[in-house]
Amino acid sequence: MNLQLEIQRVIEVPDLPPTLQFQTWVEAALQGRRDEAELVIRIVDREESRSLNSQYRGKDRPTNVLSFASELPPEVESGLLGDLVICAPLVAEEARAQGKILQEHWAHLVVHGVLHLLGYDHQHEQEAEEMEGLEAGILARQGISDPYQSERES
Repeated sequence: MNLQLEIQRVIEVPDLPPTLQFQTWVEAALQGRRDEAELVIRIVDREESRSLNSQYRGKDRPTNVLSFASELPPEVESGLLGDLVICAPLVAEEARAQGKILQEHWAHLVVHGVLHLLGYDHQHEQEAEEMEGLEAGILARQGISDPYQSERES
């Protein structure tokens, strides 16, 4: 795997995963799907997340992860995958509210975002089932519990 990963920490928060951990999660999501990738993960506060979510998705609230896929023409050979923007305070809040281990929630959101960069989506039920299954499998191989288990049991 040839991965060029840049982590931009705009906000410093306790328990932020180290760069090597982000790299492990990104590589796990890319395994078998892409041999080369270049991407940025930007760790932001609520205000920047809200601003970007409003500007690009028309939703005036912060969100846990935003994915900005590279839109290069097909004839341009590049490993550029895109950018992920993750709202650190919201990740911590969601983990607490959902009773999840913080590092596992970080892993899930990174894997989820990378799959979006690869073209996966969850707008329709069948797409959501496929994407959730991929996420659960990738995370399981990392020793991380299925983030959708409680939803499936209800």
